[in-house]
Parts: sequence; structure tokens; C-alpha cells
Amino acid sequence: MFAIGKRAIFRRTYRQAGRKCQVQHYSARVQHNGHREFFALEQQGLNRASAAEAAREIYLFLLAHGWEATLAKFKPSPSNMAKPVYTVGDLIREVKAASSGQGRTLEDYFRSLRRITADIFQIDGGTAKYDYRNGGRRNWIERIDRVKLEEITPELVQKWKIDFLRRAGASPAKQRTARISVSSLLRQARSIFSPRRLQFARLEGLRSPFDGIELEPRQSMRYRTGFRIEEVVSRALAELGREELKVFLLACMAGLRRNEIDKLPWTAFDWHRATLRIEVTDHFGAKSEDSIGEVDIDPELLTLFRGFAATAAGEFVIESDIRPRPGVSYAHYRCQRIFARLNAWLRLKGLPGQRPLHILRKEYGSNVCDRFGIYAASHALRHANISITSQHYLDQRRKVTAGLDHLLASQADPVLKVDFRSDQELPKPVATATEGK
Repeated sequence: MFAIGKRAIFRRTYRQAGRKCQVQHYSARVQHNGHREFFALEQQGLNRASAAEAAREIYLFLLAHGWEATLAKFKPSPSNMAKPVYTVGDLIREVKAASSGQGRTLEDYFRSLRRITADIFQIDGGTAKYDYRNGGRRNWIERIDRVKLEEITPELVQKWKIDFLRRAGASPAKQRTARISVSSLLRQARSIFSPRRLQFARLEGLRSPFDGIELEPRQSMRYRTGFRIEEVVSRALAELGREELKVFLLACMAGLRRNEIDKLPWTAFDWHRATLRIEVTDHFGAKSEDSIGEVDIDPELLTLFRGFAATAAGEFVIESDIRPRPGVSYAHYRCQRIFARLNAWLRLKGLPGQRPLHILRKEYGSNVCDRFGIYAASHALRHANISITSQHYLDQRRKVTAGLDHLLASQADPVLKVDFRSDQELPKPVATATEGK
């Protein structure tokens, strides 16, 4: 039977104006495992029996659950309240539950946070992390999601950033790519910790591990062509298969993105107005509201696709046995195999980068800009604003010179009228009597 000693239940005293006074409630003195605490029993007031029963409840709870849980329940205060321990998985789950829309964008943010966390704590999933069917990727993600957020400190993030940049080596080209990549990863991961997102997810107490981490200086993303598109188009018409050719033409002559091509229905064509309409369907969600719109296409291209439509076997322009999967949290392409074959072919033709198919869209934008100006190109590419167009896609094709070459051609000095297309050498100067002295 549990009993409370007389000295364990008492009323605290204090002095006021030199007089000793007592508080109006009892307190309990509880000791266990060498640790002692005082608990105020305010609800019991001056009822000693009720205070003793409350002290008994505290002591029994202490024996069963330990000091940490007991203090959190019976003596809550900023210093001893048990702080919730959040993990990467907790953060992702709560932010996702409190967010509306931005599905693909949020998934990109989560992917960046997991990438950084896995690198910091060396959670290497090997090739199994690409195994979506047999659970290898799920197991890898679960290991990352168990990491406590308090363990991801700004110091570790800064070290990760430096190591990431150092792995690029001495190559200026690889260093530039690394600076672009590390800034993109940091920008996306830190977006999860925005005050508004944490507020709606009821995680206001979290401190972002990306506080104070500076991004690398913005690198120029201006597109520079490195091939002749006319030659590539000629080879495509002669060498590509039917579906690969459709993808190629929609990218380089209509400027469509990969996902837009993948789920483009035949109903998108307006044969009378010679336009393509990119809009949200049951299978396709546009990248943004600005991505929705019409694209003008050349009459010859329209005629070619009218011929393709005459023998179409389904609702989609690009034929594939794989059905679309709307609503998934990852980028799913029903024409992935077709894209892979076309990308391999484009690399053989000299198109640079990891995404040569997207280079075709950039080439389209550059051609439109060269012919009609940057505002027309921004509209054709369906960008949110013209600054995006000027920063990322366009190449100045026209030669920009001083225009003073006619002054050189009018010179009478025979030395300046040498035919530089021949191997003729410049006349040697005649030595004077004073030379060499």
C-alpha cells in the first residue's frame, strides 16, 4: 500500500513585508533514483487528503514511465516539456498533408531534401534505390525518412555543399555544372521550410537547417547552339522511325515539352487554324497555368501530322502500349522507350547534354526569337514572363559588329589591300640607315 509521509506533503512559504506567509495550496516532494522534484498540487487547494492522493498518482506514474514523461505530464514548463522529435519523414508527411496542389513541384522539393540527407549521412541505396517494383527504392527512402531533423545542422549542410563542389574536380565546365546543381538542390530543399508551409503543417517550432547557407552565384543559362538544325532535320526524316519522328518534330518545330508530347491527344490539333492547343486533360496536368495555350505550326508540318492522324490507332499522337498514370508522385512517361531511342540518336548527331530532346525545344525558341523577336519567342514557348525566356533559352544568331569595315576597304596603302585569302605575305619594311644603331 502506498503512503505519503507528512513531510512529503507541505505548503510552500514566502516572505512579504518581513512576514512569513504560506501559499494557498499543497506541494509534494517526490524522490526516485537519486532525483528529487517538487510538484505543485494547486487543484487540491487546502485539502490535504486530496493532495496526498494526487501525489500518490504522480509517484505511481513515475515508477511506470520515468522522469521525462512524469515531468512533461505533471510539471509542464518550457524547460522540461518533452519536445517533439521530428524526422525527415514526419516533415514530408505533414507538409504534404497541409499543401494543396503543386504535387510535382513539392515532390521535387522532397526529392532534393532526401538527396542531401542521404549524402550527408552516407545512406547509399546502391542500385536497389532504383528498384521501384521490388521495394528497393521504398526501403532506401524509409532509411532516409528516419533521420531526425535536429541531426541535420547548417554545419553539416555547408560541409555537404563544399564536398559536392569539390567532387567536380579541376574542370571549369564540370565546376560550372556543379554550381548550378548544388544551388538548385539547396533552393528546392529549403523551400520546404518556408514559414508559411511550416505554419499550415503546424510545425512552427522547426528551425531550417538551411539557414545561413548561401547559394552559388547564378550561372548563365543562355542557350548556345552547337549544331546545324537543318542537317539534323534532314537526317531525322531519312533515319527515324515513325513515333520517334513525331516526337522529334513536335519538339523542334512546335517547342513542346516532353510531358506535353507524351500525353498529347489528337484533339489538340486544330486542322483549320493550323494550331496545337496545350491544355489540361484527364491524363495531363500542365506545368503551370502559363503553359496552357496555343502553338502555331507550319502548314507543311500540319500536313504531315494530318497524314499520321489518318492511320492513328489510338487517342494519343505518340503511340505506346503503356497507359498514362495520372496522379503518381513521380514523372511517368508512357513513351519513355521512344524518348530513350530518340535521345540516343540525337547524341550520335552531336546534340549536347543529358537531355538532348529538351535541346530541340531550346533550338525552337532560339529560331523563333531570331525571326520574330524575344516577345514572340516568350509567347511561343509559353513562359510565365519574358525574363525566363531571356535567361534560359535564346541565342543571338545575328552577327553584331561595329559596321566600320568599309573604312578599311577604302584605304590606299597597298599594305592594307593584301588579299588575306591567299598565302601572300605582307611586304617587308625597307631598312633605313639609322636602323640598328
